Amino acid sequence: MTKTIVASATQEIIIGFDQKFCVIGERINPTGRKKLAAEMQAGNFETVKADALAQVAAGATMLDVNAGVTSVNPNETEPALLVQTLEMVQELVDVPLSIDSSVTAAIEAGLKVAKGRPLVNSVTGEEEKLEAILPLIKKYDVPVVAISNDETGISEDPDVRFAVAKRIVERAADFGIPAHDIVVDPLVMPIGAMGTAGKQVFALVRRLREELGVNTTCGLSNVSFGLPHRHGINAAFIPMCIASGMTSAIMNPCRPQEMEMVNAANVLAGNDQDCGEWIMKYRDYAPATAGAPTATAPTGRSGGRRGGRAARTGT
Repeated sequence: MTKTIVASATQEIIIGFDQKFCVIGERINPTGRKKLAAEMQAGNFETVKADALAQVAAGATMLDVNAGVTSVNPNETEPALLVQTLEMVQELVDVPLSIDSSVTAAIEAGLKVAKGRPLVNSVTGEEEKLEAILPLIKKYDVPVVAISNDETGISEDPDVRFAVAKRIVERAADFGIPAHDIVVDPLVMPIGAMGTAGKQVFALVRRLREELGVNTTCGLSNVSFGLPHRHGINAAFIPMCIASGMTSAIMNPCRPQEMEMVNAANVLAGNDQDCGEWIMKYRDYAPATAGAPTATAPTGRSGGRRGGRAARTGT
């Protein structure tokens, strides 16, 4: 079985086909969050701290950390801010981290201070990116998220996205990086714009598992972009992805409806022994009463994603 190992200072996590689904908390990311971006630029990290603690309390397996607050001179400004953010998060919580940046200098700066074995998010199939990022992955012996787009952009053809993923795995091997340290993001298209988006992802994940033997991830909430009641779509999408073989997702763990589906899928996939975690979490569960107020729509991430990734919208 393919096993991708990530670790914090004291905690090791395995991403794999026979493991619990890995929830990568997405909230520490100023993309599409103007208030958070302004706070981070001003040196105010109260929201970052609150998001880190809340996501771990909600059940996040690991946390994605992004400090891309501006597109102006990111090579100069982002490395230091990412280092500061990573160090702060590591002081607060002891879970593995995902270093999220499209700036090579920021990724290396983050790798120098990250404890344990972080995940790098990400590399694309663009040759320039492969030549810049893969040597760092080898040097620091860490896993990396591989995004299925290249110089031609994001293809709507799933066969093309598979071919890009395969090429990244093969190029990684040229650098001595094993397939188990590549976590492929096949890219989730919005179902409201492409009716076959769900089927494409399910088929791609199965193919990536069977033919390349790699773990997979995605920006979960992309699938519901533009639709009302997005969390219903997201919650249904999770167990279908897991059943297809997906092993992780970058998502908002603070949404109970979506985390409940993750926990239930772990039970049904046989990855929650004797249903122990389910019982401990839900034995005192009381459903909401009729007429009770419901949660308001989220504000989170929206719009384009730097570094060639498809838009990852907030949850």
